[in-house]
Amino acid sequence: MQLHHALAEFMAAYSFARRLKTLSGLTPYEYIAKIWKSEPNRFIVDPIHQMPGLNT
Repeated sequence: MQLHHALAEFMAAYSFARRLKTLSGLTPYEYIAKIWKSEPNRFIVDPIHQMPGLNT
């Protein structure tokens, strides 16, 4: 079970930090932050507060 949890954590971190071709070379976090700055009306709440982090 610990291995499964460790692999899930690794994949989440890898996916979060990976630069994607479809997002013009940005990480998902960078892309969402860019859209938030240019079009904040597309979001109901600040998307940065919805990102996984140390306190989740």
